[in-house]
Parts: sequence; C-alpha cells; structure tokens
Amino acid sequence: MDKHLLVPIDGSEPANAAVAFAYEQFPDARVTLLHVINPTRAGYGAQAGIPSFSEEWYDDAEEAADELFETARADAPPGVDLRTEVEVGQPSRVIVEFADDHGVDQIIMGSHGRKGVSRILLGSVAEAVVRRAHVPVTVVR
Repeated sequence: MDKHLLVPIDGSEPANAAVAFAYEQFPDARVTLLHVINPTRAGYGAQAGIPSFSEEWYDDAEEAADELFETARADAPPGVDLRTEVEVGQPSRVIVEFADDHGVDQIIMGSHGRKGVSRILLGSVAEAVVRRAHVPVTVVR
C-alpha cells in the first residue's frame, strides 16, 4: 500500500519547500495538500461586523487556496496521486484532526508560515502539530 502524506500549505517558502520535499522523497505516495482557512485572520474591524464582509473574505480565502493548489500542481511530477483539501479552523488543530480522520501516514510541513513578532505572539503551528500528531511529522526549513 502506498504511503499517504499530508502537506499543509500556506504559500510560505517553508511550505513550498515541504511540497518539493514530499514530491522528491516520496514519488509513489498519495499526497494531500491541505490549506487551512483561519477565521481569526478575517480581522475585527468595523467591516467584520458587516454580513457580506464575512462571505467576501471567505470567498477570497478560497480563491487564494485555489491559487496555491495550482502552483503546487504545476510543480508536481508526472503521475503523482495529488489531492487538495480546504478546511476552516485553527491550523494546528485542523491539521492533526485531518491526519487522524483520513488515514494519513506522515505529515510533511514547513517550519513556519508567519514572520516576525506575530510568529512569536501566536506560537508555531509546526511546533503544535509535532506535539499533538499521532503520526510522524517531518518539518522542512
């Protein structure tokens, strides 16, 4: 049976490196690319209280996910079994739950997506996944 890999993507350089690593190191694996839409990033300004703003923000987030998937598909080697998924929620929790619920054998992810102070204040998604996952996690820098 082929290995099932989960590769969370967010458009960061480390996430792109994780995708490349998965393609290179596991050419026969089934690869699921997961983009997590984090609702806390919608913002809490005056616009957030407007009903259409929430829908517009979500539509924009889904469109951005599709663009990430297209880039990853373009870089995929021929014949790779590639699937894409979009989930909504707190990224580390969603990644771990997705792996548990979908028979994932290994998670391959970038070391960080955020930069600067927000990364320190909000914590590391990769660190939380490493601590909580029930399958091996490879962190790519």
